[in-house]
Amino acid sequence: MQSVSMFYESIEVKLQIGPDICDITPDLDQLVRESDIKNGSLYATMVGSTGSITTIEFEPGAVEDLKRAIKRLAPPGLEYEHEKAWHDGNGHSHVQAALLGPSIVLQIRNRQLRLGTWQQVVAINHDNGPRARTVEVTIIGIKQD
Repeated sequence: MQSVSMFYESIEVKLQIGPDICDITPDLDQLVRESDIKNGSLYATMVGSTGSITTIEFEPGAVEDLKRAIKRLAPPGLEYEHEKAWHDGNGHSHVQAALLGPSIVLQIRNRQLRLGTWQQVVAINHDNGPRARTVEVTIIGIKQD
C-alpha cells in the first residue's frame, strides 16, 4: 500500500504596482520535481490581502485584457470605505484581490502539473505600490515508485 506524502515550500515573487501579473508556472514546476510526488495536488496561496493567484494564457494580449478587466471590476479612484478608515489609497486593491482569490489547487499527474497547453499560473499584485509577495505551496500525493 502506498502512503501519502506532503511537501511544502515558499516562493518569493517581486511585483510592480498593480495590477502586475507574473507567471509562476516555472517555479511551481520546479517544486513538483523537488517534491517527487507522482500523483496528487498542489495548493498555492498568496500571502497578503492585496494579492491573488489564477490561471491565464500568459501572453501580452491576454495579460493586458486581464489587467483591464480587473480595473473595471474595482477601479481605483472610487470611494472605498477601507480608504476612509486607513487613508492608504488601496481600497480597490483589497476588492480586486478578494474577487480573484488568494489561492489555487492544481492536479499533478505523472510528476507534472496538469495544465492546458496555453494555461499558466500567475501571481497578481493589486496594491498601489510594488510588493515582494510570498506564495506558500503545499504538495500532497503519492511519491514516485
